[in-house]
Amino acid sequence: MGFPSVDEQMAVLERGCEHIYTEAELRKKLEESRAQGRPLRIKLGLDPTAPDIHLGHTVVLGKMRQFQDLGHKAVLIIGDYTAMVGDPSGKSKTRPMLSRQEIEVNARTYFAQAGKILDMSEDKLEIRPNSEWLNGLNLADALRLAGKMTVARMLERDSFEKRYKAGDAIYIHEFLYPLLQGYDSVAIESDVELGGTDQTFNNLVGRDLQTDAGQPPQVVMIMPILVGIDGVEKMSKSLGNYIGVTEPASEMFGKTMRIPDELMRNYYELLTTCSMSEISTLCDPSKTHPREAKVSLAKEIVARFHDAAAADREAELFDRVFRDGGLRDDIPEVTLSTGEVGGNGIMIGKMLKLLDLADSVSDGKRLVQQGGVSIDNEKLSDPQATITPADGMIVRVGKRRVAKVKLT
Repeated sequence: MGFPSVDEQMAVLERGCEHIYTEAELRKKLEESRAQGRPLRIKLGLDPTAPDIHLGHTVVLGKMRQFQDLGHKAVLIIGDYTAMVGDPSGKSKTRPMLSRQEIEVNARTYFAQAGKILDMSEDKLEIRPNSEWLNGLNLADALRLAGKMTVARMLERDSFEKRYKAGDAIYIHEFLYPLLQGYDSVAIESDVELGGTDQTFNNLVGRDLQTDAGQPPQVVMIMPILVGIDGVEKMSKSLGNYIGVTEPASEMFGKTMRIPDELMRNYYELLTTCSMSEISTLCDPSKTHPREAKVSLAKEIVARFHDAAAADREAELFDRVFRDGGLRDDIPEVTLSTGEVGGNGIMIGKMLKLLDLADSVSDGKRLVQQGGVSIDNEKLSDPQATITPADGMIVRVGKRRVAKVKLT
């Protein structure tokens, strides 16, 4: 296939990037690629340290998809070997080493979920586990690799510098991680490597190792870290501020509607295909009401990972619940047994826990005290209340969490 002009490619690829090392080198590689009819090899390494992909991961995956759509070859490195070492990037303490079995389980999930973003066609994607070449390194090879980097250079890394100054432990195997990741670039002869801001050091090490190996150094394209829906920390499953790519459309839509208004431009730029002029209009309160702009964003995200019909339906249901105070027509039905309920009813805190509307009995009581619990549209005020459940009873916590009781 013919490649678009270099200017057209640069316009697409530069959008949303935090930094490119260097733009001039990227332009030159694109010019050579176009002249030779040879697609560039675009590297992205993922250590399967957790089983699920969230929208934060899709920022770099989305950039890789753009390269694919422009005619280039994506090379997805599954870090099954480096995950056993543990990436120290951005960490204030040593990561735990994962077992081979944990890594294999997580990697299988990654394959399926990455397919929601990437073109999985054989001519557009190459998937390589880095154990393919790292397993073959012996001690002498590892020592030669270690000889490419000084301790002083390693301590330039932000997370290492902070830990060193704080007197916190830094283990020798953590120094090896950037070298192993950099060696991946040599092994696959990468032209461009993608990563988040926390991967800058690792990716630049890859450039150095390629130069040492006599290869043209890869261009490094750094993408910003997506802030989570709390508007404070980076998106992370462990912090609970994430939107997973396999979540139900209702959860995806509802969570997007919770992001702070000031994050909308960032989300639009990094997660959608809207033009910059469209984004300017959507994120200007004098031109578009913030709630309307957020609904459009939520629909765009749901349509991407589900479909347009699901996006339209969730927008309609969201209006029904939040604007009109109504209920969804797909309320989850939760079964309670007569044994759980007992002959004299059940404490409200325990019932909320059994209906999965509260994390614990005490949490359920707290929700009642806060005035957020209603049964069949009647608000409860007594956290010690005893309830006699009935078939079809609608129990609601706040505006989003609701369950219909089914007795057995």
